[in-house]
Amino acid sequence: MRFRADDPKKMIMKPLFDQLKTCADLDSLRSTLHVLCAPLGTVAELEVFQVDQAGRHQAICFWHMQSKDEDARVMREWGVGRFGGELVAVVDLEPIAPERPT
Repeated sequence: MRFRADDPKKMIMKPLFDQLKTCADLDSLRSTLHVLCAPLGTVAELEVFQVDQAGRHQAICFWHMQSKDEDARVMREWGVGRFGGELVAVVDLEPIAPERPT
């Protein structure tokens, strides 16, 4: 999910995705996405993949809710789309801090 400053509907959900981008690892990202989805329904399946390219640290989230109505609610409320029948969001994650020598 990418946000543009001129898209007010997506800007409403930006604070929710800001919570996702502060996750320290993929497990915490999965857990946070479940929590954020809870008011809209139940996550039935969730897959999260880490992508590091061109100096960017991202996660691609594919999921579906327990029902098609819940999927539609997430799409409407969050402005996310579908890819291959799954809800999809791309989350820009905080850069991983380099390890300091001891």
